[in-house]
Amino acid sequence: MLPSENLPLEMMVKPKNKRLSLLVVVSIILVAAVGLMLVAFEDNLIFFNTPTDIVEKEIEADRRFRLGGLVEEESVRRDDDGLTTRFRVTDLTHTVEVSFRGILPDLFREGQGVVAEGKLNAAGVFIASEVLAKHDENYIPENVAEALKKSGQWRGAGE
Repeated sequence: MLPSENLPLEMMVKPKNKRLSLLVVVSIILVAAVGLMLVAFEDNLIFFNTPTDIVEKEIEADRRFRLGGLVEEESVRRDDDGLTTRFRVTDLTHTVEVSFRGILPDLFREGQGVVAEGKLNAAGVFIASEVLAKHDENYIPENVAEALKKSGQWRGAGE
């Protein structure tokens, strides 16, 4: 009979193997935790899209994201309830109808940059939960600025 046959299993495992087992278990737990965090954050990530992105990417209804562009001239309409405002956001290639119920920022006006957070409904209307107007005269979403430059309608500072 060998002396190792009478020893408990814990005593037969070498210290090197214990460390390796512990490292494997900790790694598995860490990977699982990171995976769970990424799944949880995926629902909270809000992507920035222009009207052209919405058409090209075919963004599905009820997914939250940010829409950026210019408020189209002569498109702002207020509903009879006094709180709902409808307007169109454009990147000069495509246009998206937006509906917002609430108080608009003081800097909100036609022809200016805007970023709206919300989601598309089944009819393709963007239902905004928040509207952010430009914060100074140089602000415009980067994708919209590129579209304006390509179309020759850019009026930004320094160019």
